[in-house]
Amino acid sequence: MITTRRLATALSLLGAAFILYIGISYLISPESIAPGFGLPEWPTGDAAAFMNLKGIRDTACGILVLVLLVLGQRFALGVVMLVVALIPIGDMTTVLAYDGSTATAFGVHGLTALLVGLTGLLLLREPAASAPAPA
Repeated sequence: MITTRRLATALSLLGAAFILYIGISYLISPESIAPGFGLPEWPTGDAAAFMNLKGIRDTACGILVLVLLVLGQRFALGVVMLVVALIPIGDMTTVLAYDGSTATAFGVHGLTALLVGLTGLLLLREPAASAPAPA
């Protein structure tokens, strides 16, 4: 049986794995992953260092999720997930503001924000869902 706890754990682990993959890819091979972000063009020359910043940001977020999960800080993880959902919302609005791919803005960044936010809500609902019913 799939419980709220198991679903929230699975979504947290999948989210952490996904964002770690993205972050590490930006650090190792940004030219191969950057086109999938949705922007019409990427910085070149010295300005390309911004891709490293994205890699560091995403990698740190993935590690944060894993650390809170391993430490059993599920309520704190829920709060963090809700806050972290703002990052793909910011990414989505940036792609839209700079004439990037609308499909990528909503299909990648918007969907990511939705899933991360849903995971946060599931984590926050756990204590209420697991509390015994009043007699």
